[in-house]
Amino acid sequence: MTDQVAIITGAGRGIGRASAVELSKRGYRVALASRTTAELEETARLCAAGLAEIFPADVSRQDQVDRLIEAVVTKFGRIDVLVHSAGAVVMRSIEELSAADWQTMIDTNLSAIYFLSHRLWPIWRRQGGGVMVNVSSAAARDPFAGLEAYGAAKAGVNLLGLGLARDGAAINVRVHTVAPAATETAMLRSIVTPEQVPTEKTLDPTEVARVIVQCVCGELTCTSGEVIYVKK
Repeated sequence: MTDQVAIITGAGRGIGRASAVELSKRGYRVALASRTTAELEETARLCAAGLAEIFPADVSRQDQVDRLIEAVVTKFGRIDVLVHSAGAVVMRSIEELSAADWQTMIDTNLSAIYFLSHRLWPIWRRQGGGVMVNVSSAAARDPFAGLEAYGAAKAGVNLLGLGLARDGAAINVRVHTVAPAATETAMLRSIVTPEQVPTEKTLDPTEVARVIVQCVCGELTCTSGEVIYVKK
């Protein structure tokens, strides 16, 4: 058991939910964040008893990130880990992609990391360290047609993670980036069918979550700044 506290964004489903469950099994108190309360409640039910609290928030908005961090510190007194799994994807050609779609992907996938790290750095400086794990994507280096904007956002996640790792080293902050290939989530199935990407070729969210946990407290703790690509 541990008294450490982990915030998981995108915790309502998919990789975020799996990460919350895996960390709670290891005794972490988990602060579950996403936009949908009902999904968070289901994740909390799946976590180890008594270790999960829900904090509905849209992390693409700086004001809601500010409230999230304040609420978690008020509830638990500390924050030790952030897993940023919240994401947004639209699969459209550049001609069809609206400015609003572009902004949503940039803000949810990338800007949220700035909003979160900007608030967490002073906390981690006071606490003497912290860990951030950002979920990227294989699309950052090899996007399908129609995913170029999403891929660009995730490529930004990769580079920002490297920079934050270098920035955080002086205050004992580690920053890891986990970039899975196609993973069996609702987000994946919102853009591709099982005929296009068969289930047997996709990762299970728990497989990705276990790599995330290894970055937080396992054999991958030495990979700060690196992008860890996960594939079937």
